[in-house]
Amino acid sequence: HEKTYSYPLDIKLKFENKRVTVAFGERDGVCIGHVLLAVNGQPLSYDKLPDGRNVFDFLEERENFPVNLKFGRAKITTNEKIVLASMFYPLYALAVQLSPDQGSSGILELVTDTFKLNSSQTLTGVKFIVVADLKQSGIDQLLEKIYELYADYALKNPFYSLEMPIRADLFEQNLQVAIDQIEKTGFI
Repeated sequence: HEKTYSYPLDIKLKFENKRVTVAFGERDGVCIGHVLLAVNGQPLSYDKLPDGRNVFDFLEERENFPVNLKFGRAKITTNEKIVLASMFYPLYALAVQLSPDQGSSGILELVTDTFKLNSSQTLTGVKFIVVADLKQSGIDQLLEKIYELYADYALKNPFYSLEMPIRADLFEQNLQVAIDQIEKTGFI
């Protein structure tokens, strides 16, 4: 979400987890938790503009307005991905135990008011998780494609260790192609 703002800025920002995030003042598609990505087309590095100035100091000065601000969702780090996956595993196991259906396979889809989480488990117990927009279709196909890419680019890689993040450029490139295709057409 990119928009031109006038002085004074009616969105409260804070520096949290090495990012400038929206703390108060949802409007025009900008929500609490969104991250400030760029100021006047210049990307931020933590809380610094490319010229080294602090973004909070810049936004306090009236002469810098009107200002164009670009907000978006935060990119999560590898550590945050590991934490999220670690939190999902016990929920998945709990769902298997609490399910009234004998032989339940755990959480396949979890729907919230803002996103849906789909998961798939292989015969060997590896779980794949996709977080998507509520309207997104083709997620089951995407999960199958992810499993195929995992088998091709992680399991066949002699340097890959099980239960570790996959660090393979070809895996990431092919995964991005599959995601782009699902987002555009709804199928692979």
